[in-house]
Amino acid sequence: MSSSDIFIGETIGTAVLILLGGGVCAAVTLKRSKAKDAGWLAITFGWGFAVLTGAYLAGGVSGAHLNPAVTIGLAVDGGTKWSDVPIYLGSQFLGAMIGAVLVWATYYGQFQAHLTDPEIVNAKSGDEGMVDLKAAPKAGPVLGIFSTGPEIRNVAQNLVTEIIATTVLVLAILTQGLNDGGNGLGVLGALITALVVVGIGLSLGGPTGYAINPVRDLGPRVVHALLPLPNKGGSDWSYAWIPVVGPLIGGALAAYIFKLF
Repeated sequence: MSSSDIFIGETIGTAVLILLGGGVCAAVTLKRSKAKDAGWLAITFGWGFAVLTGAYLAGGVSGAHLNPAVTIGLAVDGGTKWSDVPIYLGSQFLGAMIGAVLVWATYYGQFQAHLTDPEIVNAKSGDEGMVDLKAAPKAGPVLGIFSTGPEIRNVAQNLVTEIIATTVLVLAILTQGLNDGGNGLGVLGALITALVVVGIGLSLGGPTGYAINPVRDLGPRVVHALLPLPNKGGSDWSYAWIPVVGPLIGGALAAYIFKLF
C-alpha cells in the first residue's frame, strides 16, 4: 500500500465510520429527531453498521484499520510496518474530525433546537447526550454525541474497561478478521468485526460508552470544542485521555496475547 492509499482509505473510511456512528447518537439524543429515545440497542447496532460500512469502503484501499488501536495491534503483530503507523494515525484522526463535522451539518437544526430548549439549558443533572451531567459537571449536554463518558467516574475502572473491550476487539480481528496479507480487514473479516463491535457495545459498553478507538473519541471531542454550538458546555478534557490510552494499551495487549499463544 502506498502512503496515498493509506491516507485516502483511512480518511474516508474513518469519516464514514464517525458520520454513521455519531449520527445514530445524534438521532437518539436530540430533540426534534425522529429517532429520539430509540435507546441503547439502536446505538450499538448503529455503530456496528458504521464499522461495517467504513470497513468495506476502505478495505481494498488501506486495509480498513480505522482505529489506532487496530493499527498498533497489527504493527506489534508484524502485519503493518511501523513506518506506516504515523500516516495511519494521522489520517484516522483527520477522518474522525471530518465525520464529526458532517454529523453536526446533518443535524444542524436539531442541535440548535436542543441546545436552546429551556429544559436542556437549565438542566443541572440528568443523562442528556449520553453523559451523566451530575457525575461529570464539565461535560456539555450534547458531548455524548461526539465522544464518550463514564457512568461512574473511576479512573482505574474506566481505564480497565476500555483496555478489556479493546483487547477483545483486536483479538477478534487478529484471529478472525484479517485479509490474506494480514495487514487489514478482509471481506468476511469486516462483517465479523462489525458484529464483534455490536457485541462489545451490548456487553461491555455500559460503564464507559465503549470508545475502543482513540480517534473515535478524540477527533469528535476536538470538533465539539471548536464548533459554534449554543450552550454546548464543556468537552470534559479531564476524562479525554482514558478513551485514548485505554484502547492503545488494549490493542498492543491483544497483539502480545496473540503472538504468545
